[in-house]
Amino acid sequence: MKYKGLGSQIQRNNLNSLLLLIAFPALLLGMFYMIIFFAGRQNVEETNGQFLVALPFILIGTGIWFLIAWAGHSVFIRMATGSKPLERMENKRVYNLLENLCIANGMPMPKLFIIDDDSLNAFASGISNKSYSISLSKGIIDKLNDEELEGVIAHELSHVRNRDVRLLIISIIFVGIFSFLAELAFRSLRFAGGGKRSSKDSKGTGVIILIAIVVTAVAYLISLLLRFGISRKREYLADAGAADMTRKPYALASALRKITSDPLIEAVESRDVAQLFIENPKPSAHKSASWDNLFATHPPIEKRIELLEQFV
Repeated sequence: MKYKGLGSQIQRNNLNSLLLLIAFPALLLGMFYMIIFFAGRQNVEETNGQFLVALPFILIGTGIWFLIAWAGHSVFIRMATGSKPLERMENKRVYNLLENLCIANGMPMPKLFIIDDDSLNAFASGISNKSYSISLSKGIIDKLNDEELEGVIAHELSHVRNRDVRLLIISIIFVGIFSFLAELAFRSLRFAGGGKRSSKDSKGTGVIILIAIVVTAVAYLISLLLRFGISRKREYLADAGAADMTRKPYALASALRKITSDPLIEAVESRDVAQLFIENPKPSAHKSASWDNLFATHPPIEKRIELLEQFV
């Protein structure tokens, strides 16, 4: 695979990502439809009627969840990573690298944040020009030279320019909904036999909850695979975008090699937030395992380095 026709690749990937995003609400509605169908043990006509009655409540509940997560995502991410604003006077070197890249590419300058961790990692976040930001760990600032750090910043700027961060935040919100519903269904099982219900009623309730658990678990698994599909494709394009911005693909390749030595930010426990980083060491360091590759948010870093070296 060679990076040719970057603009057409981005356009094609945006179309594929849009189709994947449409799949999230379709999957959500399908999940509720299946729960109603199996739990009620009804025919299709009766299921359709109950689903249409429940549909407004499903849409309103999902909309409220989405709006809260959309409005508060920046705060949630900063809390999860412990990042703090990096002022220009604190580190003119980083500001100059970012500012020069933004001017050269006609981009508004995003905010800068720093994570007080000696590990090497970075990520971009935000949904608009006012909220776009780039966060760098203390370790990546201290341990990379100017060309390498410029490559990392360019990678994150590519995510911003390609609207990857907005797309990933939307996918994270949807996956969070599926995760919550699956957890709710699982926790409900322990209460299925409680109270003064008859054994027949308890058994019936337990069956309904088991159906809900199976359906929500399957939907959650599918939503994870959709999210991972979005994330992996865009890492390659961000690497290509960084090479195009800096004209120094070897610098980003060198930076990625250094990042592999210690990418784990200790404060970050959320797998959703970890997905935003330039390298996500989760779920496992053993990237060769097929199961791990299936659930990896990033392509193997060795492959990314190999592709960058094709520019040299």
